[in-house]
Amino acid sequence: MVYKPEPIDTSKIQLKDEILNLTELLARNTHDIWAKQRMSEGWRYGVSRDDSKKEHPCLVPYEQLPASEKEYDRNTAMETLKAIIALGYFIGKE
Repeated sequence: MVYKPEPIDTSKIQLKDEILNLTELLARNTHDIWAKQRMSEGWRYGVSRDDSKKEHPCLVPYEQLPASEKEYDRNTAMETLKAIIALGYFIGKE
């Protein structure tokens, strides 16, 4: 079987400034959800990743993550926001 990823096309989606501001909040939340799941599976902080010991260097608060990890979470958040809009939904603040 050949897997060919086909994500929702978000290339034409432009996010408004007020929606862009959500990106950092959602990135932080994405990291917290990931960390909570890992910790519930017995993982803990370690200087380097060690699957056998269940240690991971990113099990730290979002603010302490390396820039590359923050960017990964920001990209996930931004692409999710764009996908919601591409699917025809509206994001607004009450």
